Amino acid sequence: MKLPALAVFSALQLAVANAEVHHRRGNHLNRRQDTTTGSSSTLSTTTVAQPPTTSSTSVATPPPAGTTSSTGLPPAGTTSTTSAGAPPAGTTTSSGAATTPVPGVSTTSTSTTVIATGPPPLATGTGVPPLEQISSGMPTRPAATPTNVYTAGAQPPVSGVPPLPTAFVFQASEWPQQDRVPPVDSAEVTAWMRELDGFHVPDLSPTVDGSCGGDPAAAAQAAERGWWTCGGHVRATDIVSCPDKLTWGVSFDDGPSPYTQYLLDYLDEKDLSATFFVVGSRVIERPALVVEEYMQGHEISVHTWSHRPLTSLTTAQVVAELGWTRKAIKTVLGVTPTTMRPPFGDIDDRVRAISLAMGMVPIMWSRTPSGGVFDTNDWRVPAGQVNGTESFRTFETILQNATQMETGFIVLSHDLYETSVDLAVGYTLPHALDFEPKLTLLPIGECIKKPTRDLYLESNTNTSFPFTNSSLGGVDTDGDGEVDVKSGDGGNTSNSGALASFEVSAFGGALIAFVGAAFASLL
Repeated sequence: MKLPALAVFSALQLAVANAEVHHRRGNHLNRRQDTTTGSSSTLSTTTVAQPPTTSSTSVATPPPAGTTSSTGLPPAGTTSTTSAGAPPAGTTTSSGAATTPVPGVSTTSTSTTVIATGPPPLATGTGVPPLEQISSGMPTRPAATPTNVYTAGAQPPVSGVPPLPTAFVFQASEWPQQDRVPPVDSAEVTAWMRELDGFHVPDLSPTVDGSCGGDPAAAAQAAERGWWTCGGHVRATDIVSCPDKLTWGVSFDDGPSPYTQYLLDYLDEKDLSATFFVVGSRVIERPALVVEEYMQGHEISVHTWSHRPLTSLTTAQVVAELGWTRKAIKTVLGVTPTTMRPPFGDIDDRVRAISLAMGMVPIMWSRTPSGGVFDTNDWRVPAGQVNGTESFRTFETILQNATQMETGFIVLSHDLYETSVDLAVGYTLPHALDFEPKLTLLPIGECIKKPTRDLYLESNTNTSFPFTNSSLGGVDTDGDGEVDVKSGDGGNTSNSGALASFEVSAFGGALIAFVGAAFASLL
């Protein structure tokens, strides 16, 4: 590994029909991993052009990522019939404990037995149905509109960030097709590929479909690949928990959706903040909701453009997925996130290296030492795999398991579906607030003791989080070939700088272990 002198660590989106959401469920649910004060806002009547929404009559729609292949093997996150008796997620064992299977592991994990307490009281005035009625066939309610529309120039509640940019106006010619892997022959992707210069990206072949069963050969090498999907393998650069015991790093994936505002209203009522891992295709579809999240003090992070399992993509495709999402967020909010979460948690050393080279630190979710996954299974409800009661039981188990951990924890939850939002605002969040022993609920950046300013390149003053791109000296967010963001420059970069390059020889090797350990000590 070649390191620059004095810089060891300079290397790491209202109106949409419900049919749209139901259509995307088929493409999305089959691939789930089992697994500071802001300025007063001004209301305006800005009209924003909307991108086309996905139609159920779309022509030549590609097969959902991770659908069952010709081998008959299940997608990642489902329980294979060849597993050694591991019950499906959300079922109840004879001990009464809800279980969550570990991807790629055929043994049954041990979890704390939970004494059935029954559903919690229904939160009055929320419109949330009784727990047992939360299911894939439940009636839907109207989409919630954002509380405010913020004008350009409003100052976000983050120290050092630039004011909000001009309101986003969608132009189809400027963006890739929604919910498809972006093409890699664009000028933007070509420019973003330069961010990998000077970094060694491990020469790992893409997996077949991001699932253990779909690629037995890669699964057999999961530990060497650092493949989280199969066995939960992590590296020191991954954020997987909060350091303080009984602290929950609250986050929601895949939005914003027509129901996200219900969640935002609840969080505001309870004075809670969360991390939102946003999908680029949703950012350009519902920019006002992304602004609402950000201006209310929630953290915004990258969750790719089309929500595909990243290990199944080529290096250029991974760059396109991350780059276009990063650009969408910057266009709407004026800031560039320094963190990301891979869809389904599907990451390996190749994807890690790409993410880190592009200035984004991976955030996962927690597992117990015995392999229990901190996944609420709320995504399984709209899929028809479990009902609300079963998902809530899983969450009860998660909290019980969390009491046995010496650290805090991060949980996988979603705001893409009405059912998952109902579960959050009606049940899981209230349960956590009333839980004994008392829990501390924080957004992930705060729970890992990062100042919010460090979560965006424009305001970041941390010289080791994320890694500074050593070849370009910053990030070319808009993909025009010029570096436009340097860490901590407040968005004032006007030209690219060049620093000495370095090479990460191999994640998992002795030297990266040393660097990773030192990096982890800074978190």
